[in-house]
Amino acid sequence: MLEHGGGLRKAAAHYNIPLENWLDLSTGINPAGWPVPALSAEAWQRLPEENDGLEAAAAAYYGNTNLLPVAGSQAAIHWLPALLPRAVVACISPIYSEHPQAWQRAGHKMRFLQNAMLPRALATATPYVLLCNPNNPTADHHPRDIAIDAAHQLKKRGGWLIIDEAFMDPTPEDSLTPLAGTDEAPNLIVLRSIGKFFGLAGARVGFVFAAPDILNRMNEAMGPWTVSGPAREVARLALQDSAWQAAARNRLIAASARLHQLLAPLGEVKSTALFATLTSARSAELHEALARQGILTRHYDQQPLLRFGLPGDEAGWQRLSDALSAWRNI
Repeated sequence: MLEHGGGLRKAAAHYNIPLENWLDLSTGINPAGWPVPALSAEAWQRLPEENDGLEAAAAAYYGNTNLLPVAGSQAAIHWLPALLPRAVVACISPIYSEHPQAWQRAGHKMRFLQNAMLPRALATATPYVLLCNPNNPTADHHPRDIAIDAAHQLKKRGGWLIIDEAFMDPTPEDSLTPLAGTDEAPNLIVLRSIGKFFGLAGARVGFVFAAPDILNRMNEAMGPWTVSGPAREVARLALQDSAWQAAARNRLIAASARLHQLLAPLGEVKSTALFATLTSARSAELHEALARQGILTRHYDQQPLLRFGLPGDEAGWQRLSDALSAWRNI
C-alpha cells in the first residue's frame, strides 16, 4: 500500500503531538471546502440510481457528456489499465504514484521520463502517454494547445493520451476534459475528482471522461452502486453551485500566490492553486523541522521535493510563516 498525504494520526503518534495541535499541509485539498448541507432521507435510504441529476450536473460543469461517475478518481486509476491492451506507457514523472503502480500491476511496461514535457513523451513513440496536469507533485503545467496536439499525434498512430486533471478546477480554461472521447479526440481519457477543489475528498466521487466504449467497459468491470447515494447527492449539489465555485477560484488563486511568496526564499517553487512544491537539497530537513513543530508537509523520498498545501485560516498562515522564518535563521 502506497503512502499518501493526510496521514495525520500516524504523524501525531510518531512525534507525540496531539492530533488537534497539528497544522496539516500534507494534502492539496481545499481547506475551505464546499459547505455540505443536510442531505435528503432518500439519499440514505434508497439504493443509488443513475439519472438522479448527478450525470447532468457533471456534464454541465465539465462540458462533456461522455462521463462515468466513479468512487473517486482512484477507482478509475485502478480499473483503467486493465481495459486497454498491454503496451509501453510513457509516464511523465515524478507523478502521483498510484498511476504507475496500477499500470504495472495490469501488465504494462512503464517508461519513466523524469521532469519531461509532452514533446519528449511523444518522441518515445509509445502507444500510451500518461501525465497529471497540473502535475502532482511538481506543479508543472502542460499548455492546453500542446496537450491537444499530443492527443492528435497519438491518434494518428493508434495511441492514447491519459490525463489526470485532479487539480484543474481552479483553471477550467486549461482543461481538456470537454474534448475527451469526442470526435475531435476519441483517444483522450481524462480523470477528474471533486476531492481537491471542492474539499470533498471523503465523499469519494470522481469522473472518467472517455469514449463510450471505454466507459461502458469500466462500468461493467466496477459493478453496480460504485458511488453511494449521499455522495452522489453531495457531488450534484456542489457541481451546481456556480457562485461558490467562482468565489473559491478567486480565493484559492490569491492564497496560492501568498504561499508561493512565502516559500520563494527557500528554493525553487512551482505552484498550482491548491499546493506549492519546493525543490531544495534540504527538503528532508525542513520537513522534519516543521513536523517537530506540528506542521505536516508532504515529503518525497525519491526527489528533493516538499509539497505544501494551503493553511485554512490566518492563524495557520502565521504559524507557517513563523516556522519558515525560524528555519531561514538557523
